[in-house]
Amino acid sequence: MKITKKIILVCFLIAISIYVSCKKETVIIEPPPATSVLTPYKLYVPPYFPVLIVPDDNPLTVEGIELGRKLYYDTILSNNGLSCSSCHSQSLAFSNQFVNSQPHINLGWSNNFLWNGKVQGSVEDVMMFEVGVFFNSDVAKLNNHSYYPGIFKKVYNINTITQKDVAYALSQFMRRLSSTNSKFDKYLRYETMLSSSEMNGFVIFNTEKGDCFHCHSLGLFSDNSFHNIGLDSVFVGINQGRYNVSNNPNDMGKFISPTLRNVELSSPYMHDGRYATLEEVVEHYNSKVKQSSTLDPILTKPSHYFGLQLSAQEKNDLVAFLKTLTDSTFITDTSLNNPF
Repeated sequence: MKITKKIILVCFLIAISIYVSCKKETVIIEPPPATSVLTPYKLYVPPYFPVLIVPDDNPLTVEGIELGRKLYYDTILSNNGLSCSSCHSQSLAFSNQFVNSQPHINLGWSNNFLWNGKVQGSVEDVMMFEVGVFFNSDVAKLNNHSYYPGIFKKVYNINTITQKDVAYALSQFMRRLSSTNSKFDKYLRYETMLSSSEMNGFVIFNTEKGDCFHCHSLGLFSDNSFHNIGLDSVFVGINQGRYNVSNNPNDMGKFISPTLRNVELSSPYMHDGRYATLEEVVEHYNSKVKQSSTLDPILTKPSHYFGLQLSAQEKNDLVAFLKTLTDSTFITDTSLNNPF
């Protein structure tokens, strides 16, 4: 009986020992943090547009675009209560009728930015300028925010937000600001017809009669280059244009060709907003071009020496065509408006 008890006791102690030993050797492995699954965003690019170049380190995603959208409308970026949207209103095709800022339209295809090309490169480069120089954004406010650290972590897998990260997120939204659904686009897709006046304006635009197409080529309606279009014959201050950046006398009075997409909505016109209406712009080319040594060669053709010499009807037709570039979808798209 005693032996039996001893055997039971020994077995019990062995069992306890094995149990404790197993407990000590058991390693609880925490599951790795789930990798953020981002949703790729494929931007529609018409066949008559150039190829859209998107850097490998900043691919378009649904989540990245939404982050950029929030930053675009958030005054947290500035130190004076302003946001990007303060000077770029969607209803005005992301332009401003009081401050002559260039509209944010199809900038994903650009490599020269601002009227005088002060910033060159990619959208990321100009957004770095906006964040680092124009706004001088205090990223500490973003890092201490209740929302932004988490979404930046998801989109860019970072623990600390930098100005570069802000610029990259804004760049995604900027590429999303593409206008490709105007009446003219629908005409090219055989979805609608142009009126006789609009069609005549189209012909004037794309022939030697108007010579508009050289600087405002079909598709983007900008060649993203710099031209002296005869606004002045003497150049002072900001009117020196590209020269203020390059210091090249051949650049005197040259400014970037803005896109004409949604031009009906983006008044006032020219780098200094000197013209309030499209009719005034057309009249400039028709009869008010001023001569200078850097005047664009298109405007020095013998046939244009005294201006385009369009009739009243032809000027009206040209304006009618320009208005076919208005994209109502672009200015009413709720995925582009203020998310707050």
